[in-house]
Amino acid sequence: MSLVVTIDGPAGAGKSTVARRLARRLGYRLLDTGAIYRAVALGALRAGVPLDDEPRLAAIASGLDIDFAFEGDVNHVRVGGEDVTAAIRTPEASQAASRVSAWPAVRAALLELQRRLGGQGGVVVEGRDTGTVVFPDAGAKFFLTASDEERARRRQEELEAAGKEVSFAATLAEIRERDSRDASRDVAPMRAAADAVLVDSSALTLDQVIERIEAEVRRRGA
Repeated sequence: MSLVVTIDGPAGAGKSTVARRLARRLGYRLLDTGAIYRAVALGALRAGVPLDDEPRLAAIASGLDIDFAFEGDVNHVRVGGEDVTAAIRTPEASQAASRVSAWPAVRAALLELQRRLGGQGGVVVEGRDTGTVVFPDAGAKFFLTASDEERARRRQEELEAAGKEVSFAATLAEIRERDSRDASRDVAPMRAAADAVLVDSSALTLDQVIERIEAEVRRRGA
């Protein structure tokens, strides 16, 4: 039985890595909803569209031509045929995506797209409201989190590996700012679904997190 598996949680919790490896182990497709919002944000930044111009942002979202494809263990993101996998992961795109995702018109424009891409099952969906709003009837829901400090440390390592110099203090402040904004927005705030399994990865290895989630998915799909 092929399920819709949702993995929600705050920035830096490891959702992207867990979702990617889980999808590969299950033989499922991977739908990164955060990447969709990042792609809209990137389009706005490139076009010089202000991040408070809701109608123009919604227009970008409505016309978004996005697709995902695994190449090895990397889930590549393409917009209009251009590979934007790296471009949407910059700190500027991350902050812009958080602001863009707060607009109701943008979320409404992307909701149908997300459901169309993942609604047939056999998919791991990663984001912040996938279990509460996008796929409320998903067969298996998880909320992945970790302490603020641990998430900041992981994010700093990720950025430094990409050749970007950042301080721990600045990264921690950014993490907390995003948490506050994502959890307090009026539309689809970040929160765990009532029926989601909470997984705190602060003291767990990546393999332990994946094994725990995979076992639960296989139990439900059996």
